[in-house]
Amino acid sequence: MSYLAKPKFHHPALPENTLGYTRRDYEGAISTLCAGCGHDSITAAIVEACFELSIAPHRVAKISGIGCSSKTPTYFLGNSHGFNSVHGRMPSVLTGASLANRDLIYLGVSGDGDSASIGLGQFAHALRRGVNMVYIVENNGVYGLTKGQFSATADDGSKSKQGVVNIDKPIDLTALALQLGASYVARSFSGDKAQLVSLIKGAIEHEGAALVDVISPCVAFNNHVGSTKSYDYVREHNIAVNRLDVIVGRTPITVDYEPGKLELVQQHDGSWLRLRKLNAEYSVHDRRAAIDFLLEHEAKSEIVTGLLYVASDKDELHADLNTTDTPLNALSQKELCPGMARLEEINASLG
Repeated sequence: MSYLAKPKFHHPALPENTLGYTRRDYEGAISTLCAGCGHDSITAAIVEACFELSIAPHRVAKISGIGCSSKTPTYFLGNSHGFNSVHGRMPSVLTGASLANRDLIYLGVSGDGDSASIGLGQFAHALRRGVNMVYIVENNGVYGLTKGQFSATADDGSKSKQGVVNIDKPIDLTALALQLGASYVARSFSGDKAQLVSLIKGAIEHEGAALVDVISPCVAFNNHVGSTKSYDYVREHNIAVNRLDVIVGRTPITVDYEPGKLELVQQHDGSWLRLRKLNAEYSVHDRRAAIDFLLEHEAKSEIVTGLLYVASDKDELHADLNTTDTPLNALSQKELCPGMARLEEINASLG
């Protein structure tokens, strides 16, 4: 009965985080998606990540577009801010909100249709501008709301449920994000909760444009033999480049890094990502090498997951624009309007 609201009460012995919240405090309405949909697993991962990071729900703004994926913010963080925009326009709405109030944590939730087709331009500009956001793409390769047509991320050669073979080349959103200058780029699989939770936690802690592309099988239209985004296919072709966890608020630890052992990646807020590299040749700090690695394994029909790239330098929109530390929505009219003398000075400088 998915239209019924969740009960307000819960067991008094549920574990609490440092703020005194339980996981139930990070949930939303009951999901109306198909049973087994990968998007529900992403919802669970977001709930877990926010619980483990002890984020107050009211500090989060969740923005979405249109599609099955864009319905999911209803199912998590029910006590946070939210805005469901029009198809493909989530990034610009989020950018405006971020410029007005930089104190919130912004989760942009989208899908492969919403971001790789009608919203591709918005996707590109949000990442290249370094908007401080977690951009989560729930990627199933089909248009689930309109009966399973191929989306722009569908692999060439993959088969639809009706047996039609896709002849178009796919758009790889992670490779595109790397080229556009996103400072945190990751790919995961909705069926790998441990990896996905860690990647989302790292993205939340990162300051800058963070993309997490999540392959999320559509059980209604894209979970059959011949699909390259089904549960079975992804499990068989998944190449994890690292194992990782997020350590928040601890003293930085330095080690002599050896292939196959630990590497520590410091985030801009002082927290650390702890990586256990499985591939001795892979470096998460080399943007060009990450693109080459993706292309190399794409040619082998392998799906690379994990933290693909993280920048060591701060690259974030507010820093680039040199905006005030006080959120714009908290400034008075006097502070926002410097007066005619200042306006004339600015106009004179443009002459």
